[in-house]
Amino acid sequence: MRGRRVATMAFAALLSLPALAATPWPGAAKGAAKGPVAQKDQSKSLLQFQKDLASVLALRTEAEPLLAAALLARPLSGQPETLTYHSLLERASRNADAGPQVAWAQLADCDAKAGNCPNPEAVAALQTKAPDNAAVWLLKLGVDGHAGSQDAVRQDLSKAANAKLYDDYLGASLKALANHVSQLPPPPDTFNALQGSGAAGVQMVLVFGLASAQPMPGFQLTAKYCDDNKSDASVVADCLKLAKVLEWGSSPLGRSLGLHLRETLSADASEQQAAKNARLNLIWQMQQFARLNVQAQGDKATAQKLLALARSGGTEMSVILASLRAYGFPPEAPAGWEPAKVEQ
Repeated sequence: MRGRRVATMAFAALLSLPALAATPWPGAAKGAAKGPVAQKDQSKSLLQFQKDLASVLALRTEAEPLLAAALLARPLSGQPETLTYHSLLERASRNADAGPQVAWAQLADCDAKAGNCPNPEAVAALQTKAPDNAAVWLLKLGVDGHAGSQDAVRQDLSKAANAKLYDDYLGASLKALANHVSQLPPPPDTFNALQGSGAAGVQMVLVFGLASAQPMPGFQLTAKYCDDNKSDASVVADCLKLAKVLEWGSSPLGRSLGLHLRETLSADASEQQAAKNARLNLIWQMQQFARLNVQAQGDKATAQKLLALARSGGTEMSVILASLRAYGFPPEAPAGWEPAKVEQ
């Protein structure tokens, strides 16, 4: 199921830094945008339900349900023009309540074959809407690095390092989907009645599966730039400042990069060890959250709980930590714990 693959993919990405950004264009989400995966006899019904849900939400005028409709519509083919990812996000962006999360989603409103990804208008809009967000400048760093503009990359790094926060808006996408995915009940033929989670399981897979297609900043290019410039004290200083911003940011992948930077660039051995320990704890957290995702596929109460936590808002990381607290998982790995191998 998609829910299991989403969680284990995120966990696997923490194990190997190169997996953070093996993407087709700077800022792209890992892999192509896809809807939830079901058994063959459920796929057609699930896609039709997704289309119907997007159509119902498209009747709304507020930004959040329109964002949810766009995320539902993105993997679908043959949509009427008014129900496409582009059109729904355009409508959402014109609302007074449209925040930077809509502009972030618009990054993927582009054509990679035409070479205009990420959407340059969305990149420019984010610099105006969220100038204190390190994610915006790491996104631009990826674009500038891809273009070979090293002076611009250096400026982007400095702005990211001096930003107040890191937020890639996946939490906002989770909230938008979770708040509106129940507008229609999933038909019985979209899920296996013997699986246990029922309609809540379908809703959870839609919410966490579609939100996972968020565009991502240039994590890999950032790591490489910091590593390649270890002899430049000013670059190292900015990379370590950025590490602190990332460690307290919205994303487990962003936190992983922050901890990697602290572990590899800090001159203090105790800081290096602390970062290594924190990174192990982060892997532990992601593995336990992956298990909760799998559990939710067979347990209605767990699926409903994860949906409720997604509706509460916050960030991707706050949803993960709240889920672990709700089920009694400590945030620190047990003594002597080692990461398990991830099923592919």
